[in-house]
Amino acid sequence: MNRHWMLVFIAAACEIGWVTGLKYADSAWQRALTIAAILLSFALLIRSGKKLPAATAYAVFVGLGTAGTVVTETLFFGVPFSPVKAALIASLLVGIIGLKIVTPPGDGPERRESR
Repeated sequence: MNRHWMLVFIAAACEIGWVTGLKYADSAWQRALTIAAILLSFALLIRSGKKLPAATAYAVFVGLGTAGTVVTETLFFGVPFSPVKAALIASLLVGIIGLKIVTPPGDGPERRESR
């Protein structure tokens, strides 16, 4: 897997952390971790966007962050999970995987500059 896609996946994991932190952080330490996760997630996304198509990288980032946040809230905070939510998350993940599959490897900014 491309190193830049790995950055997107790590950024999405940080997004799950900060979105969860926005709702559940109770102490100054937890709020500080939430802010750190925000900064790290966007720094990684920006860095990956230098080599990947921005729209595809952002769609993967947001989609994985959304799906991961729903799963995190269900597993750790008792938020109800329904078959409809499962189907919608599955369709979201299918779309993300599809975008990644149809995006040519050299379709980032460096390819456009060489034309």
